[in-house]
Amino acid sequence: MNTRDTSFLRTLCSLRWLATAGQAATILVATWLLGLELPQLPLWAGVFVLALFNLYVQLRVHDSDVAPATAFGHILVDVTVLTWMVGWSGGISNPFGSLFLILIALAALALPLRWTHAVAAACVGGYALSAAFGLPLQGGHFDSMSLHLWGAAANFLLSSVVVLVFSTRLAAALRERENQLALLRERFVRNEGIVALATHAASVAHELNTPLATMTLLTDDIAEQCADDPEMREDLETLRELLVQCRERVLALAAPAEGVRRRRSVASIGSVLEQWRLVRPTIQLRRNPDAPLQLKLDPGVGHLLQVLLNNAADAGEGAGRPQVDLDLQVRDGQLYGEVRDYGPGFNADAAALPGTLFNSGKTDGMGVGLALSHATIERLHGELWLRPAEGQGARVASACRWTMPR
Repeated sequence: MNTRDTSFLRTLCSLRWLATAGQAATILVATWLLGLELPQLPLWAGVFVLALFNLYVQLRVHDSDVAPATAFGHILVDVTVLTWMVGWSGGISNPFGSLFLILIALAALALPLRWTHAVAAACVGGYALSAAFGLPLQGGHFDSMSLHLWGAAANFLLSSVVVLVFSTRLAAALRERENQLALLRERFVRNEGIVALATHAASVAHELNTPLATMTLLTDDIAEQCADDPEMREDLETLRELLVQCRERVLALAAPAEGVRRRRSVASIGSVLEQWRLVRPTIQLRRNPDAPLQLKLDPGVGHLLQVLLNNAADAGEGAGRPQVDLDLQVRDGQLYGEVRDYGPGFNADAAALPGTLFNSGKTDGMGVGLALSHATIERLHGELWLRPAEGQGARVASACRWTMPR
């Protein structure tokens, strides 16, 4: 369903209720206050038909697909009823005949050009029919010129209300649509960059596999030579674990990514945190005691968690407080996570921007982590938000649907 067209039909429904009330009030005022001899049955029949049609549209507008032809059909009903009402209440001498222009303006603002031309032709035809076959007004306490002038004034006020209501609603819908299009363009550019980065990373991964394997073998040889030095051997063991972790990441990048489903490595939250502690041993990590450490994560979520932890660690180290707080919970089938750093805080204007590729707030940052985080959260239909923390620092939280990876 087109959001703009749906908004247009809803606005037409609102204006149609206004028209129904205005027509009923005009019949009563013209008959009882001005003393005009109007044909009551045809006029009230027109009001009843318009109200009945609007009630039907209001009940069905949420469930039906909206096309320009459908919107044209709705306006055609309004043109027909207006032709009927004007024809039975003065014809060409009725000042409310200019309301046909309102329908043309509505179509011009919301419908394609050819459908706008069709609405204009229908309005011209309706006005011509009401002028040719309209019944002249009879009776009344005022002369025809005074009635026409007062009717023109009432018509001006009514037209002003209609234009104001419709233009403000349509302008709001157009602004919302432009904002959505701008956000989609930014996401498209970012995702295009991520695809290009992934392609380049896969080629580089093939080149790095051999050097990493050689470095691992050299580390094993040096560890054997330093068997009598426990401190050196412990450092070499840590280095070897880091090399093994790097090689596993490189092999994951180099794995073939064809259209068929392939088996991906699935890690638990506990193993992801252990890998992160291995890379950032100087950072104090505090987590909630009931964190679901055995929960299996999608690789993208695991990468997101490490990115957020690294950003928080960098912020804390820069402020002299190398500490990160982590809170993880599973509620109602969703994984909720919050990372709190003890850095200098953040710029509210910059934090409101969507994640873009190669745009980093850190001097030595690559600008990839935040963009990948946003892409992962969008893929999992989740949310990512940033809030200031009490005292000092920032809190980055996310929520996404969680299912057991296969």
